[in-house]
Amino acid sequence: MKIVAFAYVMWLAAQTVLAQKTVAALDSVMRRNFPTDQPGGALLVVMDGKTVYNRGVGLANLETKTPITPETNFRMASVSKQFTAMAILLLEKQQKLSVDDNLLTFFPDFNPRVGRKIKLRHLVTHTSGMLDYESRLLPDRNNQIFDAEVLALLKPQDSTYFEPGSRFRYSNSAFCLLTQVVERVAKKPYLEFITENIFKPLGMNQTTLYEPTRTIPNRAMGYARNPDNTIRFSDQSITSGTQGDGCVYTSLTDYKKWNEALAANRLVDLQAQLERVNQPLDGQPDDFYGLGWFFTQTKGGGKELFHSGSTCGFSNCVVWIPEQKTLVVLFSNLADNHRPFADVLNVLKANMNLSGDVWALHNLTN
Repeated sequence: MKIVAFAYVMWLAAQTVLAQKTVAALDSVMRRNFPTDQPGGALLVVMDGKTVYNRGVGLANLETKTPITPETNFRMASVSKQFTAMAILLLEKQQKLSVDDNLLTFFPDFNPRVGRKIKLRHLVTHTSGMLDYESRLLPDRNNQIFDAEVLALLKPQDSTYFEPGSRFRYSNSAFCLLTQVVERVAKKPYLEFITENIFKPLGMNQTTLYEPTRTIPNRAMGYARNPDNTIRFSDQSITSGTQGDGCVYTSLTDYKKWNEALAANRLVDLQAQLERVNQPLDGQPDDFYGLGWFFTQTKGGGKELFHSGSTCGFSNCVVWIPEQKTLVVLFSNLADNHRPFADVLNVLKANMNLSGDVWALHNLTN
């Protein structure tokens, strides 16, 4: 018994040393990539269900010099899509719609050549072939577009890029249409529905959606880097007002609550839903997309889930491995700034046996 006890003590000591080494290495990554007087980042690492790292570096707002913390709210960009898809799943759970309903079910005035072919299933798997709404905008436009106008732009279109359901093509248009489906079915604004059915029940009390006049607590402002390496303010763009494809604002603290709810199946059994609603990715036999997530099917039968987000002033990445009770989240308020996430993953692979290679999937996000 003494030998067993001693071995356990030695193992525990080794784990403590390894955790300390990992934290030091992650601190080094964050300091190297995010100067304290510039736009920065917030990193959360949960391994085997235990929080290993939860810190922010840099400034949320250069004008006010507000530091980034785990409570800072970042614009999620395409990481928002998992919330949009969940809204659809919740309405299906309430038996108010089916993912196999087509667009004419909700929008009878949609062009029938397109509307009868495209199903909600196609929208949440990026297989609709829906035309990019960005391509419909006039070149001299300078005011933001919102989801309802995206719907209005797409309704008369009589063609798609390909036969719906036949292949994968990332589509922001699809997720903008999903918010309009929610509003038609729930008979309330999308923000109201998602707050009542997701944010409030999960205790995500500071999470919200961008609206031009809406106050966002603990808000990080967005920035971008000029060719000469100087920083410019870059918080919004013409296409950053649409809600379904990208304008959830949340923090590390609230996102952890979201992930814990997904792991516990508090809203729906997400992994079971992904088995039902997904699209294999061409040339990547173990990789799929569904319901706002890229995921890799592992040899052991589990899943490694991933999504990134990119917009005019923010860069975000999330990896979730349910079987390992592992979550890695990095939010940054600097555009085109995903490289630090690769550095974080390299540290975790070296020190904590994190598996998986997500960058082939990141390159599919737009």
